[in-house]
Amino acid sequence: MSGATRDECDEFDLIAQFFAPLAQAYPGALGLGDDAALMDVPVGQQLVLTMDSMVAGVHFFADDPADLIARKLIRVNLSDLAAKGAQPFAIMLSAAFPGDVGMDWLRRFADGLAQDCGAYGLALIGGDTVSTPGPLTLTVTAFGRVGQGQAILRSRAKDGDVVYMTGTVGDAALGLLSRQGRFPLLPAHLVESLTQRYLLPQPRVQLGLGLVGLAHAAMDVSDGLVQDLGHLCRQSGLGAVIHAQDLPLSEAAGHLLADDPALLSDVLSGGDDYEIVFTAPVEHADKIAGLADDAGTRVTAIGRIRAQSGVVVQDGQGRPLDLARTGWRHFSDTRGK
Repeated sequence: MSGATRDECDEFDLIAQFFAPLAQAYPGALGLGDDAALMDVPVGQQLVLTMDSMVAGVHFFADDPADLIARKLIRVNLSDLAAKGAQPFAIMLSAAFPGDVGMDWLRRFADGLAQDCGAYGLALIGGDTVSTPGPLTLTVTAFGRVGQGQAILRSRAKDGDVVYMTGTVGDAALGLLSRQGRFPLLPAHLVESLTQRYLLPQPRVQLGLGLVGLAHAAMDVSDGLVQDLGHLCRQSGLGAVIHAQDLPLSEAAGHLLADDPALLSDVLSGGDDYEIVFTAPVEHADKIAGLADDAGTRVTAIGRIRAQSGVVVQDGQGRPLDLARTGWRHFSDTRGK
């Protein structure tokens, strides 16, 4: 993280140089010159707010590129908004920078923020910057809008709903294992694809907007498919069956599972997918397929909601699989080391 020193650059200089330019598109941000922001909520809409933190050595490697850290920080929050069917429009940033964060690193970090703020139509409207003895700790609060009463919640799944998942499952978890040296014989192009999924998630914002009125329930997959679907099911008072043979796998994941089927547990529980798992009635299947085509996003039916509690993963013969774990735990696991 070293670079040109910032010893002579205080909090206000940092804000003015790196972050205030990202606030210009939103008048209520007041140029980041005040200690609060102003926000109007259009008639007939609700605010959707979410917040995620990332810590060096836990959620990312300390030597990851600064611009990609910034972009991942934004995207993990947008994934939550996408699962609610919300249109993102603003973020707030809280950053605790250790002493070895230099000006060059900050410049690249701000460039990453600017790139994704531009890509997703976001304004930086406030936050806080402090020094810390370490580690680097970053938090974004993201703001979205959705029609009054139209947010897609975890709690409204129905018995018999089809369970769908966007994208592919397990790539980021396998990408982390690859970075830790687990797959030395994996072809280079597959290593690169897994690494990119770990470094830079793809929040399904467009598809999420289209799920309003189609999906009964949804949430983003951040801590492992089985665990996160379990959260949705508990909120809905139901359970689910996942069919292992229907899981959407990338070329790289399919290659690795063919050599080592035991990796299925990592695929289902490793986390960092930042895809959407959602439920919808079977009669919406054609509309969902059309929505997926329009959004350019793969959507796969992977199971069903049922009255019996718990999430069960079945093999091709309908036998339940015994998974070593179901998901990532924030107070016992580490991702980025």
